[in-house]
Amino acid sequence: MRITLLHQHHANPDCPATCRQYSFMEKLAYRHHITLVATNAWRRLRLQHKYSWAPAGVALHECKASYSNKMGVTARLVAFVSFAFCSFVKLMRLPKTDVLWAVSVPLTVPFVVAQVARLRNVPWVFEVQDLWPSFPIEMGAVKYKWLQKLLYKVELSLYDSASHIITLSPDMTAYVLARGIDPTKVTTILNGTDIEKTDAVTADEVEALKVKYKLKGRQVVLYAGTYGRANDIPTIMRSIELLADNPTIVFILTGTGYYEPQLQHLAQRVPNLILLPPQPHDSVFALFTLADLALVTFNDLPVLASNSPAKFYDSLACNTPVIVTNPGWTKTFVVKYNCGWYTPAEQPELLAQTITEVLANPEELKRAGLNGATIARELFDRDHLVKDVEAILERVAKR
Repeated sequence: MRITLLHQHHANPDCPATCRQYSFMEKLAYRHHITLVATNAWRRLRLQHKYSWAPAGVALHECKASYSNKMGVTARLVAFVSFAFCSFVKLMRLPKTDVLWAVSVPLTVPFVVAQVARLRNVPWVFEVQDLWPSFPIEMGAVKYKWLQKLLYKVELSLYDSASHIITLSPDMTAYVLARGIDPTKVTTILNGTDIEKTDAVTADEVEALKVKYKLKGRQVVLYAGTYGRANDIPTIMRSIELLADNPTIVFILTGTGYYEPQLQHLAQRVPNLILLPPQPHDSVFALFTLADLALVTFNDLPVLASNSPAKFYDSLACNTPVIVTNPGWTKTFVVKYNCGWYTPAEQPELLAQTITEVLANPEELKRAGLNGATIARELFDRDHLVKDVEAILERVAKR
């Protein structure tokens, strides 16, 4: 089967990124012809050179279009439009494929694929990784009502146009179905994680980190991800301040984004914060294994409750329980499987209290960690999830 993937945010494991599509392409390329159209924007974030930029066997076609998590609304819009134009031209010039695969965000990616699919009479699959346009609208980036209505209309037309829709969480699926889409054309395939990278972490590696950062006798709370405006970083910062007098608890944060300057300033003022630079994807698993507890935080917005964050899966796979602030499916999940705790977003005093209480109960902490690791191997392994993706692509291609 010939599969052509359009993915604006392609990155490899040398980058501080989740690498879901990289993992899937790596496995699919053994059995199918994979073509990837992407930007070169993430190449500059490469922190090492252990991996090929695209998996072996994948034909890569790149567009030069800049992008950064620190960009403002106008700069992001320019980047989206630039990539949309370039990728449309490339897709139209490539040999005809059996199936097109669009990975959002942004909404311009599935829009381009839908046009190419129509013009070339090729079926396509829409992978919804974030709910657009709901996300930028609820974040206040799209203020005009007429534009909001237009974007929602485009979104619905893309759901209708796609031969099949893949979502990354049950809440995303519920959202799509609420738009009137046929349930038979929507499948939830969780974001997942790379279990083999979890298993590759050694005790010596973790011990070396403890020595390096002077963590002996201290309990570690980890946040590994984007310091973005949607990630409730001010709540984490305030919680760190509230626990600054507790010498047994240390916070490790690794990532980049909008709140990085404020975090750097905080790290100079308090003794319980270690701020690390972004880590390559394969290195972050050692930090999750080191941690006693991980934070998965987002602002109190309805659209963010549907998120399927990589750090949620990576942490549980590493035997590290999580505190989530989303009232959606992640809250339901940690309660059902007893692998974490929930505190409402934007309540730093309650978050600090929960952290203190959880870390004071080592038996409960250990039990939650074991529960998370067990369910991660059952539900989160990308070696298994890719088979579901492959089945959908094959079925759509035959149709």
